[in-house]
Amino acid sequence: MVVKPQVAKFPSIQLDSGETLSEVNVAYETYGELNAECDNGILVLHAFSGDAHAAGISEEDGKPGWWDNMVGPDKGFDTNHYCVISSNVLGGCRGTTGPASIDPATGSPYGASFPLITIGDMVRLQKMLVEHLGIKKLLAVAGGSMGGMQVLQWVVDYPESVVSAIPIATTLQHSAQQIAFNEVGRQAIMADPDWKDGNYYDGSGPMKGLAVARMVGHITYMSDESMREKFGRRRSRGRTPANEVSDLFEVESYLRYRGEQFVSRFDANSYLTITRAMDSIDLSAGYHSFGEALARSEARYLVISFTSDWLYPSYQSQQIVRTLRSRNLEVAYIELPSNHGHDAFLVEVGELTELIRDFLANTFRVMIARRHNQI
Repeated sequence: MVVKPQVAKFPSIQLDSGETLSEVNVAYETYGELNAECDNGILVLHAFSGDAHAAGISEEDGKPGWWDNMVGPDKGFDTNHYCVISSNVLGGCRGTTGPASIDPATGSPYGASFPLITIGDMVRLQKMLVEHLGIKKLLAVAGGSMGGMQVLQWVVDYPESVVSAIPIATTLQHSAQQIAFNEVGRQAIMADPDWKDGNYYDGSGPMKGLAVARMVGHITYMSDESMREKFGRRRSRGRTPANEVSDLFEVESYLRYRGEQFVSRFDANSYLTITRAMDSIDLSAGYHSFGEALARSEARYLVISFTSDWLYPSYQSQQIVRTLRSRNLEVAYIELPSNHGHDAFLVEVGELTELIRDFLANTFRVMIARRHNQI
């Protein structure tokens, strides 16, 4: 299935900082069809480096979406039954307004002047998009990693608009270690001579620093076991920047490749903007606790973590579960065995598919029954 990207345009958006962004674009894709009642919509939310292209084959570059193994006919998010929506987050660089976008007030890229944003700001723009598409209530919001943070922000900010929530491999708030890894990436970018205080759009930009930031981040997505199985201490023949033949470990070559690929599709300012939003997430802002923030929620929850995920370890998902249950909310939790580390939510298709497919089918049945006062 070839998918064509779409763009919704809004006059402005009010940010948590008090600032207002004007002429805001949001890139999105849809898969499947909305039913007559517009009650089969599912919003899937991408992780840090993702974008709107979640499934199918991109019309632009011919590549499959980042969750193509989960979204489509007869998959976990079955588009035979549901309409799935995916959008690029505010502050991103893949079609949605972000630092590389043109500031209508100056006619130049925002660059370093792009305002600080929050996960709440991202979700606010998603709510605007969902309403633009004619959906008042989503059957589900789902996502892993940063996507899971957005899921939780949805049920706090718009509880009346969410029937069910599927936060995967995520957290209520970043730990010191998670903030530390992000800060290393930011410092690598800002140490690059081509950083130019974030105003580099007339040149190549801090490509070396951004590549290093991606290399550091990618290490945290894998596990010790998966790296040992994939690379071990095997050597490969590579070339240094001086084009001299050099013995490299396979893991070194792999990380360099990932860094080089990343800089071709991502903006350094977006890296800083999004990681800062992740680090600053506070779902209890304005409340005494996260439990209190959920006081209005009536959603059903499926919380999933993975045994080898050391970036967002299972104890953080278990904290989410305890908090939800303290509000007497309906929660199912499972820790799936995997040696893929944090990347497991993108590659562990089998059990994840069955869990999500069954959860969504049951949620839809319950929703219809409640509508007809049968339960």
